[in-house]
Amino acid sequence: MPEWLKLTSDTLVYAMVLTFMFLGLGVLVVPILPGLVIIWAAALGYGIYAGFGTLGWIMFAIMTVLMIAGSFADNLLMATQSRKQGASWLSIGLALLAALLGNFLFPILGGILAAIGTLYLAEWVRLKDSQKAFTTMKGMMVGCGWAFVIRFIIGLVMIGLWMIWAWT
Repeated sequence: MPEWLKLTSDTLVYAMVLTFMFLGLGVLVVPILPGLVIIWAAALGYGIYAGFGTLGWIMFAIMTVLMIAGSFADNLLMATQSRKQGASWLSIGLALLAALLGNFLFPILGGILAAIGTLYLAEWVRLKDSQKAFTTMKGMMVGCGWAFVIRFIIGLVMIGLWMIWAWT
């Protein structure tokens, strides 16, 4: 293959991988798709195309750990923030189950709305106090906000790791 054609195809691959990675970063804003998984999959595709090598395997392993950690961050932060505000573990468990079902039944915002609504209802039934139930619900929303920030930063780090891998 002529050198200019290889350079063009490599540039096209870099552009495609970066496009998918930034798409993954973008869907973190509105949780339609698992953005960190998209970034990870783009890196996997690049590794299959270009080969991993030692640096590639190291970077890909770090990206894999970050993707897994970031994927659990929202559940963990939503639960801990709700618990700090006084929610019971049963209510939190019901809310997380509702989030899972809500994601399948009403994609985009169904999961978060189902979680927040279920937590409020479970705490209202448990405490018979709408203000305390609202406080626990606010805790879950704060946790969700922090989870977004953490996932976004993780996404940027993953993209940075891929750039180091691809361009060194």
